[in-house]
Amino acid sequence: QVQLVESGGGSVQPGDSLRLSCVGSGRALSRPGMGWFRQAPGKPHEFVAAIAWHGYGAQYSRAVGGRFTISTGSAENTVILQMNNLSTEDTAVYYCAAGKTVADVRNNVTLYWGQGIQVTVSS
Repeated sequence: QVQLVESGGGSVQPGDSLRLSCVGSGRALSRPGMGWFRQAPGKPHEFVAAIAWHGYGAQYSRAVGGRFTISTGSAENTVILQMNNLSTEDTAVYYCAAGKTVADVRNNVTLYWGQGIQVTVSS
């Protein structure tokens, strides 16, 4: 059974930064692609960023490119999302996702999901 656990969310002001982390466990996770999606109130679930297990091949949505950076952590099956220059438009529940490849994550194909973590940006 795969488990993805997110941490690092919270409430910040516009222009601030936050760092989300996700640690995955489970025998089914073997050199996975990992990434992040988000869902804001009244809006559809959307892709944010994804990266391959070896730390290369990062992909971003247009909405966050240049402000967010995804990376792999030092521990196996760990992914980090550094979010800079946050705006109110970034307010959402952020979900960690894992799949066989980074392409699977990018295309939302057969993914494992975390429970989600709230990020609120308000003045």
